[in-house]
Amino acid sequence: MSKKIQGSCTTILVGKNASIDGSTIISRNDDGHEALDPQRFVVVNPEDQPQNYQSVISGVKIKLPENPLRYTSMPNSILTNGIWPAAGINSENVGMSATETITTNSRVLGIDPYVEGGIGEEDIVTLVLPYIHSAKDGVLRLGALLEEFGTYEPNGIAFNDNEEVWWLETIGGHHWAAVRIPDDAYVVAPNRMNIDNFDFDSDDTLCSDDLKDLIDKYQLNPDFDGYNFRHIFGSASIKDTVYNNPRTWYGQKYFNPEIKHDPMEQDLPFICHASKKIAIEDVKFVLSSHFENTEYDPYGNGTEDQKTLFRPIGINRNHNVHIIQIRNNVPAEIAGIHWLAYGANTFNTVVPFYANVNDTPAVYKNATGTFDMNNMYWLSCTTALLGDTDYDLYVDLRNTFELEATGVYRQIQNETDQNLAGQTDIVAYLEKANEKMANESFTRQTKLLGEMVTLGSAHMKLRYNLND
Repeated sequence: MSKKIQGSCTTILVGKNASIDGSTIISRNDDGHEALDPQRFVVVNPEDQPQNYQSVISGVKIKLPENPLRYTSMPNSILTNGIWPAAGINSENVGMSATETITTNSRVLGIDPYVEGGIGEEDIVTLVLPYIHSAKDGVLRLGALLEEFGTYEPNGIAFNDNEEVWWLETIGGHHWAAVRIPDDAYVVAPNRMNIDNFDFDSDDTLCSDDLKDLIDKYQLNPDFDGYNFRHIFGSASIKDTVYNNPRTWYGQKYFNPEIKHDPMEQDLPFICHASKKIAIEDVKFVLSSHFENTEYDPYGNGTEDQKTLFRPIGINRNHNVHIIQIRNNVPAEIAGIHWLAYGANTFNTVVPFYANVNDTPAVYKNATGTFDMNNMYWLSCTTALLGDTDYDLYVDLRNTFELEATGVYRQIQNETDQNLAGQTDIVAYLEKANEKMANESFTRQTKLLGEMVTLGSAHMKLRYNLND
């Protein structure tokens, strides 16, 4: 088996009654261990989907079903370690985000160890998304694959359709559990086992058939009552208190400012109910956040120890942020929206691309491993890097840019939605709208970078007060 490559992401899930417009939302920062990892936004058409799949990392070989669906995908540009598609929406308006790296404990691994030749984050979207017709269908297909082939790592995976949001977490090498997120609820999930209280008898839970027996047989439950999977299968480590829990704390603090928790708390709730309905802009803010208005902000006024104590949500290792939205109250042809931005989230904007297309805009599709400012990935990374040199100097430019740009994207989207009736070639019509939004995004990101260069040039250290 090749060297395992792990991500370190943050996930937000929103049920349809918790969102401002009645849509379901699954979203994630696709983070890695390296600051740069070029990404692409593509469409995988049925003829391009492999029939016989082989993983690069583990070498596992899997024969795939016939008649795959078309789907959007976000693969790595450099394929040394495989495709790593990250997220997408298929032609049945089912979304998927894979994966959130999670935690486990030695008690579980002593019973069901990882499978070196199993499946992992590299593979999961390719193996599942083209073959499912609902969010629950995604859970069942992935669960069957885990039971048959096993996995070499712990992961959390999100699915949504227009009605439901499901969250699955792998357990050991072959086991798994999943929860349907209540329609009026949201979840903020960092890199740890997140499912807490689990009801084996509920219609809103699914798991390996023998999971309850495994817990009881091997005496895995530390609690006197109930089944808390975070306690049974997960971790409660010192690393969790500084790396994982603070991200959940800040997201819950944003959505529920009336509730007071400690950022290091090990038992922050999995299922939450926000004090107001959640918009895409709210999700993007939290996924971009670095503990603003707290002493823990790396750009803030805390002590050096405070500013470096916790791992931020928005970080230099953000490779992309995707917000997978399946809308209600619109025709099915335009229900799936694949919001997307590249690079560290502090100086980018998410663009609402229609998923019902056969191709994607070149500026979002053609990144390579070579630096190229004519590509959205590299342009976004450059802007974030410059912004990091003096956040306070540039943040107001960023705020204006994000407000105006997102407003224009929404205007294009509203006009596209309203003019759908009468279109004879809907796919071509939506591709044209996507191209228009991509052009706006690239133009505005370039303008932001130019304004930052102009402003920053007057504040360089290499200057002198006297002129000729």
